[in-house]
Amino acid sequence: MLGNGGGQGITSASEPQITAALGGGSNNGPVTTDGTCGATHGHCGVGCQSGQCDGAPVSGTSGPAPARKGTGAFFTVIGQGGVPAMHAALMPNGKVVFLDKVENYSQLRLRNGQYAYSAEFDSNTGQVAPLAYKTNAFCSGGTFLADGRLLNIGGNGPLSFFDPTVGDGFTGLRYLERSYSSGSLDGQDWSEPGNKTLPDGRVFVASGSLNGLDPTVRANNNPTYEILSAQGISNGRNIPMALLERAQPYYMYPFIHTLRDGNLFVFASKSAQIFNVNNNAVVRELPDLPGEFRSYPNTGTSVLLPLSSSDGYTSRVLVCGGGAYQDISSPTDASCGRIVADDPRAQWTLESMPQGRVMVEGVLLADGKVLLINGANKGAQGFDLATDPTLTPLVYDPTAAQGQRFTEYPGSPIPRLYHSVALLLLDGTVLVAGSNPVEQPLLQPNAQHPYVTEFRVERWVPPYLVGENANRRPRNVRLSTRTVAPDTVYNVEFDTLNTSKHIKVVLYHGGFATHSLHMGQRMVFLDYSGFQAGAIHQNIRFRTPPRNTAQPGPWVIYILGSL
Repeated sequence: MLGNGGGQGITSASEPQITAALGGGSNNGPVTTDGTCGATHGHCGVGCQSGQCDGAPVSGTSGPAPARKGTGAFFTVIGQGGVPAMHAALMPNGKVVFLDKVENYSQLRLRNGQYAYSAEFDSNTGQVAPLAYKTNAFCSGGTFLADGRLLNIGGNGPLSFFDPTVGDGFTGLRYLERSYSSGSLDGQDWSEPGNKTLPDGRVFVASGSLNGLDPTVRANNNPTYEILSAQGISNGRNIPMALLERAQPYYMYPFIHTLRDGNLFVFASKSAQIFNVNNNAVVRELPDLPGEFRSYPNTGTSVLLPLSSSDGYTSRVLVCGGGAYQDISSPTDASCGRIVADDPRAQWTLESMPQGRVMVEGVLLADGKVLLINGANKGAQGFDLATDPTLTPLVYDPTAAQGQRFTEYPGSPIPRLYHSVALLLLDGTVLVAGSNPVEQPLLQPNAQHPYVTEFRVERWVPPYLVGENANRRPRNVRLSTRTVAPDTVYNVEFDTLNTSKHIKVVLYHGGFATHSLHMGQRMVFLDYSGFQAGAIHQNIRFRTPPRNTAQPGPWVIYILGSL
């Protein structure tokens, strides 16, 4: 089983920290104070944190570009999360689960008197319930199994001086089960015996750290993958993966998306490939993405754009943001790269955000656009390693003309830096939580720690739910069944105002959110028939997508009405 994170001989658990920018690692050449080693071609070379240069120089990008200003969308605080929200997922019952690492403080206590490091949050009422786990979930990954259970994988070492009841999580498997038919906030705990659910229900787990130490020392790293069964059980076999080996130390938390043919798009550092899991073979290498590093510890974000039968479910991947090196002085990347992953001759096309962003979340909205939120304009992932928070959300419209795809909306006053999350809720709004850029929770800023632990939970209301748009929202949505199969026709009934002339029927899976990744996030526009423009009551038939297009697990159907 792959582990991740874990410090030793210090006062708290710590994620892997790159030290080669300060002369560590296997390189012994001179370095500069900003970590770039004087390099102008991707920050590689003797003495650089990314190691020796092993490829041609990667070209730069054009820099920031202004975006149009949007109105209407807004933030509102809806409660307190109870625990720092390092990881999050929307459960089948509509509640949000948060996970954190072992800490010396949280807002919640368990029945045994220890602090809780996980919580279940009701976004409608603001109520929160503590959840217990048995092994440290620090810097883990996650996915949903076909039966709807949430699987949390890996973690970090124990901190028995804080909590002797929580053990070593490096090889941990944690399961959380919630039924869509029960909306109770019952506080049922986790059970325990980079992740992606495959089209057949198995789980692809990639990357990790063996001990949580410096990733520039390759003996500390685990650039492998393994396959878990559909029940989330490991066979104990770790398989080396060349892309992850080459990408070290930028190999952790890779971006992974399943394509329509069942192959995987895998991205780490600046490199991507199409990978066949069944054959353990690279189908093809893709061009490197220009610009800075895109994965941990300089993570931007990546989204598989919405799929549709209108173009044969073509897989378009978006990668935005990134940074140069793991230091508070690191510049960030304002560019987004977009590629048609199915195309054998695929090339990246580039466009620019208004500012560079690192630790940015990419959330698919119910209308098929992409919300880019959270993060910083300067720095990297790690404790006290970022500044200049990016407070304004961006919305990316994949259907707009290139150069006109970004809209900037009014911001929140709450910084969301390291260990923050955002995810789409059942009502089509977005939950925003977390930010814990310190080794142990701090509630008041000081000169050494200007950004501290954030427990407030916000709701971001998108433009399609503001003003008259909210009045066109379909109501009383009723599905003919709660269990669906691929490539099959089902019915959905709903009521709507007679101003609706068009609708979209959207199938959505939110996945597991952590470290700016949304593992398994996926959206499909469904084919439908029977819609009667102007009718108040609608009874339409929709067809689910073919196998490979939607992995098994819990999904949400959204109906969007529009003029």
